[in-house]
Amino acid sequence: MKRISSSKNSIYKYALRLTRRKYRDSEGKYLIEGIKPLKDAFAQGIAVETVFVREGSGFGSGLVSDNDIRFIELAGDIFDELSDTENSQGVIAVVKKNPQDNFGFMSPGTAVVLDRLQDPGNIGTIIRTAEAAGCSGVIAIRGTADMYSPKLVRAAAGSLFRMRIVEGLETGDAVQMCRKAGKKIAVSCLEGATDYRDADLDTETAIVIGNEGSGVSREFIRLADVKVKIPMEGEIESLNAAVAAGILLYRAARKVR
Repeated sequence: MKRISSSKNSIYKYALRLTRRKYRDSEGKYLIEGIKPLKDAFAQGIAVETVFVREGSGFGSGLVSDNDIRFIELAGDIFDELSDTENSQGVIAVVKKNPQDNFGFMSPGTAVVLDRLQDPGNIGTIIRTAEAAGCSGVIAIRGTADMYSPKLVRAAAGSLFRMRIVEGLETGDAVQMCRKAGKKIAVSCLEGATDYRDADLDTETAIVIGNEGSGVSREFIRLADVKVKIPMEGEIESLNAAVAAGILLYRAARKVR
């Protein structure tokens, strides 16, 4: 097994660059950390390029059965610099992003549209919920947080590997794509909105989840086919974005349950 002890090593420097979004975008690769994420990546056929293990972690090359995958032991100090977790399991891998699948949304099922969401935990939870509710895919509008940041990758868990993801679209392009796939656009707002329990939501709907602070954009509201609201009691003014997404996605899925 190859061992790297210097942060100046070219293989290590390449991996370290992937901790920054601009390099993830330009290279089409990102980092995953932990044993289960790595096993999930293998199970889903994700292209794993390099596996780094921390010295003294006890993991050997038997962790990886594919001989084409580069397996490297890192000295503790530089592994810790690469790691994004406080209590790392001692395994980090460089993996390739799945190709953007714009045509995947032609398949039946609810789509979820992320309109400039910023919190990685919210986005990861929504991706997991989308898979659980049987959604056809996730669209991230330009201005949404990086779908492949370490925190979001952990929050989404294996769902990030299994869900169709399209990112970086403008609002109009996303609406056009969804409508070509026969999906109506549903947004959550207050003006002219129907209680979500009475709204015309079905499995051929693209449900737009708005930014945590400002909500759904005016352009999406203008282009929406359906406007819904989630009634709230007491002094509550708004729900967490991931909670709202879960309610609406399962409401749409209910039509075929």
